[in-house]
Amino acid sequence: MTPLQIRFLFLNLGHFATHFLMLVFATVAALRLNREWGMSYAELIPYATPGFIAYGLLALPSGWLADKWSREGMMTVFFIGIGLSSILTGMVDSVIGLTLGLTLIGSFAAIYHPVGLALVVQGRDRLGLPLALNGVFGNMGVAFAALVSGYLIDQFDWRSAFLAPGGLTVLLGLLYFAFGRARDPSALAQSAPTPAAESAPPLAHNIVRRVFAVILLTTALGGLIFQSTTFALPKVLDERLAEFAGGATEIGAYTFLVFAIAGFAQLVVGYLVDRYPLRRVFLWVVILQVLLFAAMIELSGLAALLVSIGFMLVVFGEIPINDVLVGRIARGEWRSRAFAVSYLVGFSVSASSLPLIGWIHGLWGFGVLFGLLSAVALMMFCVVLFLPETRSARAA
Repeated sequence: MTPLQIRFLFLNLGHFATHFLMLVFATVAALRLNREWGMSYAELIPYATPGFIAYGLLALPSGWLADKWSREGMMTVFFIGIGLSSILTGMVDSVIGLTLGLTLIGSFAAIYHPVGLALVVQGRDRLGLPLALNGVFGNMGVAFAALVSGYLIDQFDWRSAFLAPGGLTVLLGLLYFAFGRARDPSALAQSAPTPAAESAPPLAHNIVRRVFAVILLTTALGGLIFQSTTFALPKVLDERLAEFAGGATEIGAYTFLVFAIAGFAQLVVGYLVDRYPLRRVFLWVVILQVLLFAAMIELSGLAALLVSIGFMLVVFGEIPINDVLVGRIARGEWRSRAFAVSYLVGFSVSASSLPLIGWIHGLWGFGVLFGLLSAVALMMFCVVLFLPETRSARAA
């Protein structure tokens, strides 16, 4: 493998680790900690909120530091920091310690998207498939978080769900550091072609402002949808599949099934946005979200499982679209900061979904939550209508 391919593999594994470690608590809270600590699901969720706030707020300083110091160095800090934070979380005995551990996980997870994605698109012409493949690894992190956590909870205890993956992530960080020390520092730069986004004429300023406004709005709305669905799904399936699923391992397996099937949607969408007008693809993805969330309001049993696969397909499928837009309009020297601004907005808004989930679930149940998500997706559809086609605008 070339140095570029090895780095791409590490970046993909980093995306996996980010989403895995951020969602371990979702399964632990839904299936075990509520019983051991005598707290309801709605009472436990707020303790994860500071971690998701840090996940959003620290994206911008992470991107700035990566552009000013070293993207490779920041990735090493990410791997080792998030792994040690997970180990710490697995050792706590109080809600204060739990909150601190989850906040540290979110703080180091904030590094990945502005830094890792800037490295993924560096030196590439077509951005859709590389970002989509990287996104699949992130989706598999979401999927395996439920599966592995459920298994470890049943076989050992909830602490092992944090300790084991945390230790593996620290090991991965040490390997990444060794890779960086061993390779020729100029190898990646020499092997990378000049990306079209940097060699093509720049877009007009009014087009850039319009595209970035759409990116920020859809990232905010999409972040709320993504966080609500990925965090709540283990509990949704625990309630909606009660007639044929019981125990943490079974619920984790069904959650994994939904996420694993849906995770490959990004490859399809990545292929489509490289070959068809991005605006058209975006509109189809969002209108399907509107319909599937509305269909999920009253469903249970097998129908709920099938529709869950459907709405997660389009939720995951949306992810690479905004990343491609940022990659197309952002030049190399400030690309980490451009990704950081996008994810700062998305993750900051998505942090609000955690208390929202607990509040809605405690008062009305998940039917109201899916009605709200359908309305949010409809708002996003209206925003996407204002998106110009960046390729045609650049050509003009």
